[in-house]
Amino acid sequence: MKKIMMDDKAIDRALARVAHEIIERNRGTDKLVILGIPTRGYHLAMRLQNKIEEIEGVRPLAGAVDATLYRDDLGIKKDQPSLKKMDIPISIDGKIIIMVDDVLFTGRTTRAAMNALMDFGRPLSIQLAVLVDRGHRELPIKADYVGKNIPTSKKEGVKVHLEETDGINEVVTEPAID
Repeated sequence: MKKIMMDDKAIDRALARVAHEIIERNRGTDKLVILGIPTRGYHLAMRLQNKIEEIEGVRPLAGAVDATLYRDDLGIKKDQPSLKKMDIPISIDGKIIIMVDDVLFTGRTTRAAMNALMDFGRPLSIQLAVLVDRGHRELPIKADYVGKNIPTSKKEGVKVHLEETDGINEVVTEPAID
């Protein structure tokens, strides 16, 4: 049975808080570039871009970093993954990259996205913002900004639904499908 963990308003509040934390930690928006991991991480990055502009009056550059070809499970999966969006709007050399994803789980997607990003230059730093941290890390990766911690068992799944892709804004937990 699915359980709603965040509704539209909770998602919006979490993103507003994360936007404030990003601005505060980085002392403004100088050198910020926000890159979302497709699919939902990209849409969350665009929302963060808008929130930061509302707060600071400055619109940071935003885009997408596709981790598909850098995944460590390419040879394991039966279905070959399709490439998603890669849109890095500026040289990342010396920039503060805010990498955005919907759910942080094992850390493997984040690692793959960092590897992809490093092919484009040498950022000053990479910071990770996620809407949901569900635990169960397999790699030593920790988010700098978390919308909500949702402890789960490995027998549960966490699904983020966004208006842009799913027609609704919510985060749900549900039994995992084997």
